[in-house]
Amino acid sequence: MNALTVHKDDFFITTETDHLDIPFIHYFLSKKSYWAANIPLTTVERSIQNSLCFGVFYKEKQVGFARVITDFSTFAYLADVFIIEEKRGLGLSKFLMGVICTHPDLQGLRRWVLATADAHKLYEQFGFTPLNKPERFMELHNPNLYMP
Repeated sequence: MNALTVHKDDFFITTETDHLDIPFIHYFLSKKSYWAANIPLTTVERSIQNSLCFGVFYKEKQVGFARVITDFSTFAYLADVFIIEEKRGLGLSKFLMGVICTHPDLQGLRRWVLATADAHKLYEQFGFTPLNKPERFMELHNPNLYMP
């Protein structure tokens, strides 16, 4: 898989993991997100190593992130999508989703899934819909895993 970098004005998105600010990503996920509160740094590091990651940057400062967990053939799970509060409202989420959805290594997948509490309108713009047959899906969920 080749690294991808896409520019738009003073912003860019890259899949180069060496460019990612892992302490920044960990801080946001562990302190600012509802889905990964208190997540350990080692868990974030391992998740990045095992995913296709997208860093969003303003000039050289990271301002957002997303990762795709995938087999690159049939399935992808979109996770940990965020833009810092100061940069929201600038179209960066749409820019990020556009880059993810058109990434050459993510074409031809049979199924994409994600979970969100509040960004349904964003994902609907990229073709995501509620589960067609939710009764077919199951989960094993431990929501308190990272709690002290």
